[in-house]
Amino acid sequence: MTEKILRTPLYDAHVALKARMVPFAGYEMPVQYPTGILTEHTWTREHAGLFDVSHMGQCLIAAESFERAAKAMEALVPADLLGLAPLQQRYSQLLAEDGGILDDLMISRSALPGRLYVVVNAACKEADFAHIAANLPADVKLERLDDEALLALQGPEAEDVLAALNPEVRDIPFMSFRLLDIAGIRDVHVSRSGYTGEDGFELSLGAADVVKLWNTLLADARVKPIGLGARDSLRLEGGLCLYGHDIDTTTSPIEAGLQWSIAKRRREEGGFPGHDRIKNELTSGLKRQRVGIRPEGRLPAREGSVIQNAAGREIGRVTSGGFGPTVNGPVAMGYVDKAHAAPGTPLFLVVRDKAIPATVVKLPFVPNRFKR
Repeated sequence: MTEKILRTPLYDAHVALKARMVPFAGYEMPVQYPTGILTEHTWTREHAGLFDVSHMGQCLIAAESFERAAKAMEALVPADLLGLAPLQQRYSQLLAEDGGILDDLMISRSALPGRLYVVVNAACKEADFAHIAANLPADVKLERLDDEALLALQGPEAEDVLAALNPEVRDIPFMSFRLLDIAGIRDVHVSRSGYTGEDGFELSLGAADVVKLWNTLLADARVKPIGLGARDSLRLEGGLCLYGHDIDTTTSPIEAGLQWSIAKRRREEGGFPGHDRIKNELTSGLKRQRVGIRPEGRLPAREGSVIQNAAGREIGRVTSGGFGPTVNGPVAMGYVDKAHAAPGTPLFLVVRDKAIPATVVKLPFVPNRFKR
């Protein structure tokens, strides 16, 4: 039998806005609204885009103390969680024993005593939750937050929009959060983070209240609803990895260029799956790494396109590719051997059986505008 497709609490709101709904990670999600992906992408870069990301997985890691919860999760991820300040969050990866990436995730030191707040990818959440729960000590528990919804408000006007509802959002540093009253809704978890390369916020709140907040935000002329299509083009221009494409169980955090997410203490002490591999890749060098690629011309190179060196030998594959509206041209990311990873290296991408000239470039394609 076919598995049932789920819906977020905002499904009816998307339909009312005439969104084109598609199956994604087990949910019916809006890929675009009537104005189209290009318009939505540009609006987010210039104003404020509102995304429904309620399909993501949210949970708490609960223990008798923050230190106990942090140590338990440090056995599964390479981030420095013990170093988290109150109300701070970190990006990390859930690792397999060989150092491959099971998923990437956000981990926050919750305002609740002895708890970490964790957000994982929608397509991986059931496997993630099962893996985490099975590997926690008996006195540490995973508590699912299935009744919580999640919104992302992204773009240069996101702060002003949200500050009109609560001025305290201006004081939230990048990769930190506050529990705030927003539009009459109490204790909204407001984090300064997102996956578009723009400044912005993610807002976790009860599913019963999310339609109210969605409508309140859209009542502001600076805000437009944005679908999955523009979310993908924005994160690609921002040089941000998409799980299942740019990172997966065959890639390590170091190959993916995510070594910045592993603090010095964790690199030295280890205590997480795949430490030997990661330490070796940090010290002895890599065989391959993720790079940014700019194809010449206007033809995008999609995922799976073969990457060749100047002599025509295959040296890798494209993992994400498409048209970058902000850069007004095709952009791609992929893995190549170390000898061809330096910016400026000439390459060829095989698109429709034709070798397209391309060049390795430094990521991101569009400078990130996170408010640090």
